[in-house]
Amino acid sequence: MKKFFDYLVVGSGLFGATFANQAIKAGRKCLVIEKRAHIGGNIYTKPIEGIQVHQYGAHIFHTSNEQIWAYINQFATFNRYTNSPMAFYKDELYNLPFNMNTFHKMWGVRTPGEARQIIEEQKKVSGINEPQNLEEQAISLIGIDLYEKLIKGYTGKQWGRPCTELPAFIINRLPVRFTYDNNYFNDTYQGIPIGGYTQIIEKMLEGAEVRLNTDFFQQRKELMAMADKVIYTGMIDEYFDYCYGPLEYRSLHFETEVLNRENYQGNAVINYTEYEVPYTRVIEHKHFEFQCQNGTNNPKTVITREYPATWTKGDEHYYPMNDEKNNNLYTRYKALDDKETKVIFGGRLGMYRYFDMHNVIDEALKCAEKELS
Repeated sequence: MKKFFDYLVVGSGLFGATFANQAIKAGRKCLVIEKRAHIGGNIYTKPIEGIQVHQYGAHIFHTSNEQIWAYINQFATFNRYTNSPMAFYKDELYNLPFNMNTFHKMWGVRTPGEARQIIEEQKKVSGINEPQNLEEQAISLIGIDLYEKLIKGYTGKQWGRPCTELPAFIINRLPVRFTYDNNYFNDTYQGIPIGGYTQIIEKMLEGAEVRLNTDFFQQRKELMAMADKVIYTGMIDEYFDYCYGPLEYRSLHFETEVLNRENYQGNAVINYTEYEVPYTRVIEHKHFEFQCQNGTNNPKTVITREYPATWTKGDEHYYPMNDEKNNNLYTRYKALDDKETKVIFGGRLGMYRYFDMHNVIDEALKCAEKELS
């Protein structure tokens, strides 16, 4: 069969779109297929009541890589949004990430020395010297009180397991600082594209043929015959027909609601850390673009409640479960990947790794440079 394309790109999320953009600029022909009815993967945004709604959870772009920041700014103008979530526990509000504002609210302390002293005392009481799981690592970093109120229930909901059964490294993504600074990220650059993320993917894919509502596995043989090589961003275990068994993921369900009020919660993201509250956070999308501050006077707002869920086949997959068991299983699939000559695996699902957006772009650019040079 005659090949019509240089590359078949399976998935129109950030990895696939970035690779396609680089390939098109290098003069290659690309077919991009997407099983959903829209492009963009999980960064897809949709206007509702004049508000850009993050359809698959909050996405705040942040990086300290100047080249990545310059790259993404080709496709949109970014605002100065700073991620400063709040945590709600039994009618108490705390600042995140953990900082002096959090410590003052919890213990009434005002200085870093006082906060450190309480954490060290609670760590000593716990008897933890070498943390073996997430619970022990969290107590070592922030003490017992903050762990019990702000980590234990939230993390148990998020991952569907008690913290004693989760690897310690997960909590290391959460900053702990002894300053009065509510900025969640430590990165040099941070913001959200004015007008949403979908426009970025649209511009990246200019010059490619894009087919929506197209399931790779329903037309696998035909589609693979149409291109010289395949960039695959779906689940690596599914590609190999789960021959070693399925990898584990966590899924999410979203409940989005339009409210007839200008301002619902006063912040873009508020986490609900009690285990008994079934959702992990409430997102109020208009705050991503300062629509309560810039005089637009939009009388409506859009909120989304985010519910974590056990992943089963057919569900959307959001977070790989990178514990020892699953990482060992991925290693077996990676060995099959290494033998493939026509297929390149990329993205969070293809590489079974948690990536932020800037990590995805970086990986895709490296892949394109190696492949297209």
